[in-house]
Amino acid sequence: MTTHTPDSRLASRAPETLSLLRIVSALIFLLHGSQKLFAFPPTEQQPPLASLMGVGGVLELIGGLLLLAGLFTRPVAFVLSGMMAVAYWMFHAPGSLYPTLNGGDAAILYCFVFLYIFVAGPGPWSLDAMMRRR
Repeated sequence: MTTHTPDSRLASRAPETLSLLRIVSALIFLLHGSQKLFAFPPTEQQPPLASLMGVGGVLELIGGLLLLAGLFTRPVAFVLSGMMAVAYWMFHAPGSLYPTLNGGDAAILYCFVFLYIFVAGPGPWSLDAMMRRR
């Protein structure tokens, strides 16, 4: 008879929880791109496409959609993690040393969530996992 400790029961759900982290992060992230590119959700900020913010919006939207689906997860997560590191140091850090003052806390969190997804993979609920099973 196998005894399950609370830790082992939680650990057995880790792969699905990784998928949930990827999906929820991607959904929120792609909204940043749709806001920059299509003003949805409504915003006053709509940068030109041929600007750093416009290119960032394209990466946020397309990268967010790919992460949402779990397609090409590792390379996409790597690129987006790097993009968020650059965004933090270029746009947030010059305003203040403290992320809570410079508005960069989301950039830092995305950077490290995407870095984790790059290392851990997409989880079982992904197109990458589905293609591996075939």
